[in-house]
Amino acid sequence: MKVMTVRRPMVQPPLEPRLQQRYHQLVQEHLQISQSVAAGLNALPGAAQSFASTQAAWRFYRNADVSLAALAQPLIEQARTALAASGAEYGLVMHDWSYLNYDRHTRKADRIGSRQHRRQGYELQTALLVSDRAGEPLAPVVQNLWCAEGLHTTRGPTRQSVPTHLDELAARWAHVEGLKLGRPLVHLIDREGDSVGHYRQWEGHAFLVRAKGRQRVEWEGESLLLSEVAGRLRQSRALGFCQEVDWHGQAARQYGAETTVVLRRRTRQKRRGHQPRSEAGRPVVLRLVVSEVRSAGGRVLAQWLLLSNVAAAGGAARLALWYYWRWRIESFFKLLKGAGQQVEHWQQETGLAVAKRLLVASAACVLVWQLGRQTSPAAAELRTVLVRLSGRQMKWGRPWTAPALLEGIWVLLAMLELLEHYDLKRLRQLAETFFHPDAAT
Repeated sequence: MKVMTVRRPMVQPPLEPRLQQRYHQLVQEHLQISQSVAAGLNALPGAAQSFASTQAAWRFYRNADVSLAALAQPLIEQARTALAASGAEYGLVMHDWSYLNYDRHTRKADRIGSRQHRRQGYELQTALLVSDRAGEPLAPVVQNLWCAEGLHTTRGPTRQSVPTHLDELAARWAHVEGLKLGRPLVHLIDREGDSVGHYRQWEGHAFLVRAKGRQRVEWEGESLLLSEVAGRLRQSRALGFCQEVDWHGQAARQYGAETTVVLRRRTRQKRRGHQPRSEAGRPVVLRLVVSEVRSAGGRVLAQWLLLSNVAAAGGAARLALWYYWRWRIESFFKLLKGAGQQVEHWQQETGLAVAKRLLVASAACVLVWQLGRQTSPAAAELRTVLVRLSGRQMKWGRPWTAPALLEGIWVLLAMLELLEHYDLKRLRQLAETFFHPDAAT
């Protein structure tokens, strides 16, 4: 029985044909839910041997011709295509950092320590492109891996020095905007980005940052803490209903209000190995959006104080919804870790090899997101089939999840590969030797 070979669904990186073929195979082998106890990837049935497939993968990641910039190209092309197809007005770029714990991987000699976690490992820094239409993740457009040797990044061919998190963002933003993704970009950051010095530095870039609330601002002629401004808006009942949202599986309602504040405080820059330096700077005028997520009974589940310089993107409801979608990058990190790729159990021995494999695994995640966005009847049927093959139970009203699609697509690919080498009738005969060993011939 002859089965059509699965065609390549993504642009290939600019590598020689042999390496492109290996890249395609590795992406397919990442289309699965990995097990933490497995030392490496599972090989599809078409591979000659699992050990040979593993050795080929290790050679691929150690090959000097396989650069991070080359492996990022398929992701960038997919981001550009998907953003145009989504009908988005803006591209939302979610920036975040996630520590990869390799505390027991002593053969990784370039690990760095984490004061917060008291572990040894690497730091993953990601810029994830999200559509402003429905908040669907499209593709990571920048990935950095910080190790003892420096910063391995898709922005350039060589290791770079490691500035502070926020100082690195300026170069990352300039790089992302230089990719010409086809839509205006808005950069979203969590509370770590709340820095008046960097607000001044980021002039010319559109951003939306969650504020901590403890800084002092000018508002309507008064000097108040940002949290006090939010309290005044709440007391005046200025927070209006924005939209229905999902909050950890339960229906919730989002409320919001906005005003304008002025930041005049001095910049207090922190640098590794240096005393903090305080400098005066120009006033920064920003929009303050106060957003609350409330349960059906009115209980406040979450409150966000958001600062933005985006002028033409609509009112408080739209900006609040954009920040609500920031959890997409947390889901991406979860998919790379325990919910999917088990990155913290990978056996590659250098940060550069881990960074290369992360880009291959990211391509597998992008393919799953691409299938999730498709609205055709065939795509809906395929998602149903993959969930059935995965054996996973969905929450009520949830037709699919990314981990379920990953697990299901691996079973489907394995089936297709197996049917390339065995007749269906023969497979049924072989199955009889398991279910009815005495009757098998």
